Amino acid sequence: MKYYIIAGEASGDLHGSNLIKALKAKDPEAEIRAFGGDLMQQAGATLALHYKAMAFMGFLEVVKNIRQIFKNMAFCKEDIAAFSPDALIFIDFSGFNLRIAKWAKTKNYNTNYYISPQVWASRASRVEKIKQYIDQMYVILPFEKAFYAKYNYKVDFVGHPLLDAIANTPTQSLSIFCAQNNLSKDKKIIALLPGSRKQEVEKMLALMLQTANNFPEYQFVIAGAPSLDNEFYQKFLKKDYVAFVKNQTYSLLSNAHAALVTSGTATLETALFRVPQVVCYRGNWVSYQIAKRIITLEYISLVNLIMNKEVVKELIQDDLNLKNLKQELAKILEPSHRNSVVQQYDALIHKLGGAGASEKTAQLIIENA
Repeated sequence: MKYYIIAGEASGDLHGSNLIKALKAKDPEAEIRAFGGDLMQQAGATLALHYKAMAFMGFLEVVKNIRQIFKNMAFCKEDIAAFSPDALIFIDFSGFNLRIAKWAKTKNYNTNYYISPQVWASRASRVEKIKQYIDQMYVILPFEKAFYAKYNYKVDFVGHPLLDAIANTPTQSLSIFCAQNNLSKDKKIIALLPGSRKQEVEKMLALMLQTANNFPEYQFVIAGAPSLDNEFYQKFLKKDYVAFVKNQTYSLLSNAHAALVTSGTATLETALFRVPQVVCYRGNWVSYQIAKRIITLEYISLVNLIMNKEVVKELIQDDLNLKNLKQELAKILEPSHRNSVVQQYDALIHKLGGAGASEKTAQLIIENA
């Protein structure tokens, strides 16, 4: 069969690549074309467009790039029509994907959504559009199935794909990781995960590094995003207590003692490696004011949302400052606090439903095509 997959950011590229591997294992004749990234291409997809051309973050950034976004949408529709897939698969990236899905239903394509738009966070009215445009929805968070049931929409809970991604990614031991990256084995590592888009990295990383200056007994290591060039990070690497790694995030987390993490998928990845963390978020002022008025959630990190309580500290907008970040980092370095967080991580992992999300989703897509 022929499959067309649309993912618009680094996390979608990761989950899309594992879905592609599962599809090819179950359907050896599969032809796959995609909007995606390097990982999806390496897994066997032919890329129509790289997600780097679509990574616009925040209300103002979207407005400034609206002409390019519409060009990307027009090209996507033309490319889908030319490829004529048996199954069209959307991965997260709802602003773009739901618009393509609306068009796709008018053309009678089989539409599948893997990793639901966060309609439970804001604008729940979008559920009605999803019901119209999406034939099958595969959700990865345990509370999403009950959420959709309130709207009489049957979805399949497949478990979280990060469990598979982590299990299938080899990581380096501390000694090898330190040797390859010129790190000391005698200093504990604090991981800095500042995000995957230029705008958010520039907002987050400078403050994270200011914090690092106050903890000289630790070594701070920046996880470079695959979507950004190494040169972009050079201005942040002027201190001898800061190191940088690229395409080694899981090895970094497997050897980290604590982490400062920009809100997003990385908060859950950090939890799955059982690393205590402080969650950070600061957006463009206008974008934040808009988001504050439409988002109905008490928490922003996936860890706290899944557990429905504060497991990790969230420093948002004005609360994200040097004083608070130093204080919260010091707290998660205390043994008693660390142990409490790790115990709650174990409960979180149990809630996620076990391994096999990619295989389950691939099987359901094939059955429903």
